[in-house]
Amino acid sequence: MKEQKFVDVFDVKLDIENKEITNDYDMFENKVLLEELRNKIIQNLIDHNIEARSLNEAIIEEIDKTLEGYDVTTDERNYIYNLIDNEISGYGPISELLKDKDITEIMVNGPEEIYIELNGQIVKDNSVSFINEEHIIRTIQRMIQPLGRTIDTSSPMVDARLSDGSRLNAVIPPLSLIGPVMTIRKFKPELANVDDFLRGGTFTPYMARFLEACVKAKLNIIICGGTGGGKTTLLNVLSSFIGKEERIITIEDAAELKLEQEHVISLETRLTNYEGQGEITIRDLVINSLRMRPDRIIVGEVRGKEAFDMLQAMNTGHSGSLTTMHANSPIDALNRLETMILMAGMEIPIKAIREYIASAIDIVVHIQRLSDGKRKVTSICEVVDFKDDEIVLNEIFAFKQTGITSSKEVNGEFVMSKKAPKYYQIIKDRGVEDLDDIFK
Repeated sequence: MKEQKFVDVFDVKLDIENKEITNDYDMFENKVLLEELRNKIIQNLIDHNIEARSLNEAIIEEIDKTLEGYDVTTDERNYIYNLIDNEISGYGPISELLKDKDITEIMVNGPEEIYIELNGQIVKDNSVSFINEEHIIRTIQRMIQPLGRTIDTSSPMVDARLSDGSRLNAVIPPLSLIGPVMTIRKFKPELANVDDFLRGGTFTPYMARFLEACVKAKLNIIICGGTGGGKTTLLNVLSSFIGKEERIITIEDAAELKLEQEHVISLETRLTNYEGQGEITIRDLVINSLRMRPDRIIVGEVRGKEAFDMLQAMNTGHSGSLTTMHANSPIDALNRLETMILMAGMEIPIKAIREYIASAIDIVVHIQRLSDGKRKVTSICEVVDFKDDEIVLNEIFAFKQTGITSSKEVNGEFVMSKKAPKYYQIIKDRGVEDLDDIFK
């Protein structure tokens, strides 16, 4: 009988009785002991060859043998069974973290350095750990193997989308000097809607009505902000204002947008294969989308050479386009667009590039995650002019922080410009919505 190591056999389901128990680690007093026992069992299974026909029995036997002499309850024993089962049929120590809907990001910096993003805050999770660095690499390999990807010293970095839509990024030595590092941004099956934003204080009803009018009037809009600030969620909210009769083409690295309209074509980039070939980029899809007779083009995020093609689409009759980008402010977003166009190798004078941007972009929205974890639309600006070789912005709405409470919550208020925006009249001329009660 051919022998296989435990590490190579992950398709066996443990037959464990009474396994319907809580996964709440805090219910047990002997947390450190349970973790040590789990690690010891796994290491023993890895170190010893096991006959494939008796794998299930051997695992149960190894668990029972290891637990001899330890005063563990039935629930604790079953919990250890559950941890071992996660190693075989799940993704090891992070299996339960992946199931937790409240956790939005998982960051593994080392065997005992695991952080999670929970309610907008990054905290260290002391309830889980890996045995060693090899254990982390083995888990990464298991996650990417079904995707046709690999990670080793010759290819020490991988970026992939898991089957549930979550995004996995992993870096191992020699690129990482601290050992294997893994980051997982979990996919949100349901994005927030405009009512959720209003209830959460992300923006005001006036701001929501203005943004809705901008979308319906087919203004070109850029949403900017930092990582985890809520750009994609806000993009989904604004996209919901698009008419149901329009043909919409969405372009993303990982399909996250959930549009309710019927006529939606969703395009997604493709990574390289084993041979380093077959990549389809955002730029490729933007260029191709122009041949698909779109009413609207929505790009999940621009961050490179595709920026020029996006602006070209906005300037050549494809009005009402929406996209997001990383930037710290509206003016920073426009500056980054300028840099991206230069990256595309376009031999165009800076003045001409800025003028091109000013003619393409109408509205810039900045959304930010504040220090208390809450997300706010901190600025809505319009591009009003191109003067003295510079793009001129007018801030219509803004969130002004006034302080922080003793419980670390951010205090502040939304303010509105006393000057009516340029696009207020354009929106009226296009017969979209009467905003007189806001701006008069």
